[in-house]
Amino acid sequence: MSESTVTPAASGNAAKVSKISEAVIRFAGNSQDGIQSIGGFLARLAGRSEQEVMTFMTIPSTISGGPSIFQVRIGSGEVLSAGDEADMLMAFYQHSYDEHIHSLRKGGIVIYDSDHVQPKPEWEKDYRHVPVPISSRTVEALGGTAKDKGKNIFALGLVARIFDLNVPKLERLITERFGGKDESILKNAMLGFNAGYGYSLGPILETFQFVESKKRTGHQVVMTGNEALAYGLIAAGVRFGAAYPITPWSEIMELLRRELPKYGGTFMQCEDEIASISMAIGAGWAGRVAVTGSSGPGISLKTESLGWAVMAEVPVIVVDVQRGGPSTGMPTSVEQSDLNIACFGGHGDAPRVVLAPTGVEDCFYTAIEAVNIARRYNVPVIILSDQAIATRIEAFEEPNLEKVCQDISPDLTAVADYKPYALDDAIKPRLAPGTPILSGKYPVASGLEHDEMGHPTGSPKLHMQMTAKRRRKLQKLAAEIPVPQVYGPPEGNLLLVGWGSTQGPIREAVDRARAAGDSVSSVHIRHISPLPPGLENIFAGFNHIVVVEMNDEGLYGYGQLGGLLRARYCDPKIHGLTKTDGLTWRVREILERAKTDIAAAVRKL
Repeated sequence: MSESTVTPAASGNAAKVSKISEAVIRFAGNSQDGIQSIGGFLARLAGRSEQEVMTFMTIPSTISGGPSIFQVRIGSGEVLSAGDEADMLMAFYQHSYDEHIHSLRKGGIVIYDSDHVQPKPEWEKDYRHVPVPISSRTVEALGGTAKDKGKNIFALGLVARIFDLNVPKLERLITERFGGKDESILKNAMLGFNAGYGYSLGPILETFQFVESKKRTGHQVVMTGNEALAYGLIAAGVRFGAAYPITPWSEIMELLRRELPKYGGTFMQCEDEIASISMAIGAGWAGRVAVTGSSGPGISLKTESLGWAVMAEVPVIVVDVQRGGPSTGMPTSVEQSDLNIACFGGHGDAPRVVLAPTGVEDCFYTAIEAVNIARRYNVPVIILSDQAIATRIEAFEEPNLEKVCQDISPDLTAVADYKPYALDDAIKPRLAPGTPILSGKYPVASGLEHDEMGHPTGSPKLHMQMTAKRRRKLQKLAAEIPVPQVYGPPEGNLLLVGWGSTQGPIREAVDRARAAGDSVSSVHIRHISPLPPGLENIFAGFNHIVVVEMNDEGLYGYGQLGGLLRARYCDPKIHGLTKTDGLTWRVREILERAKTDIAAAVRKL
């Protein structure tokens, strides 16, 4: 916590009030305890209070549940990551205490459930220990058969008291969350919250108050990356989707299944991944840009049909919410190991567009960009999200929906003639079936190589021409992609390169390094395939280029994006900084690992 002025408490007891600009709070317990609900309430409160917020969570992949954490970073200024170290740890069980006490900064506060946790004397000198009988006080407050199932809401009330949070807003959030359920559930939630808020710590711990946040223009919205992607697709005009459930994609699927009918759309849950992408491609052939999605295992199954969409030049959106792999891997852990399959998966030369949103807000706008690219170039577009973005909660300025929402209904206006696969390289809109063609010559669509009207052909010359035509579409797109902005000075010693959810920690690493006098900048790549123009000019301004990503270093030590960049630019300055522990990058990790790798590279010279 960044503390500023300290004032006496108004109540006249020995406690004090400390002004803070930000706080990192980690809740550790079991997934059955509603750990994610506590963090979600705090994150949404921050969003409604004009504060910055970012979250991080881990959940077990087993159906029976298990140890889980939720970390929330709330700040009155800019928040770029979920935080390296926690200022406060709330531990519900002994394993929560033992495994997460070292996530606290030195001098940090650990509030532990004294009904279940026995603190270690050797740690009491490094951290401020505050015992609270959370379980028994919850049982006392709720009574009956509730036992301690409401202790997450008790804990929320306790945190609200400690950080002097806006109680009416929290109560409204609780009402919104439980208002649609049985009246007794909402009543018990309020009883638990008020019991936690009313629990007095006396002079043991001061109260913290956030300094006034920097005012934003417009209203904020608070959501996860999965929610932002789904609503972005709806705003872009998507009205059909088909998919099969898989973690962590399923939340997008469930939201679209619930929301699309409100806008005249349909979402189908299919029997498998192959049927899902086939239905989405069929809707694209019929004149609608449709969406399907999955995670790594499901993307593997979709690749054959994806090749058909490339060959037939049918637009489709494929969302890949990456998780740890291969095979079933680590379903609830983060990884960025699907870049290769997204860019190159499948047989033959099958170019497709790959976009990687950088955060929750960017998920919304990337979805719209993906739909527009798919429509204009008649290509499949893969959106590479990941588990960290999917489950992360952020607050951002409410989009101007009147400006960004669009209607992409098929235009059935008659045309004189139409060659869907003309070799003149002109980018033509795709005609939906049923559009009158006055020449009377109607094309077909096929997964076989074809001529300009789609009729199958075995001509070697035509196959070469059509292969080049499909490639040149992406080359035209590449020329229109904006050059990425460098974060920091355009020249220096070290350039950190990232993609996807690594943007926040990388930028915070740059800020921290530059504050220490180091020459560090960064660049983040949203367009993975095709790559944006001008990267070689950016790279030329730095002595070392380190690509930070969450996948294995591979046979040659570069990581997946690192390998792609080395293949594209043949620049020996490009090195990889990778990891596969299923956790997001910490700022300190990036800086320490980058210095070590650079020193090793220098020794090899």
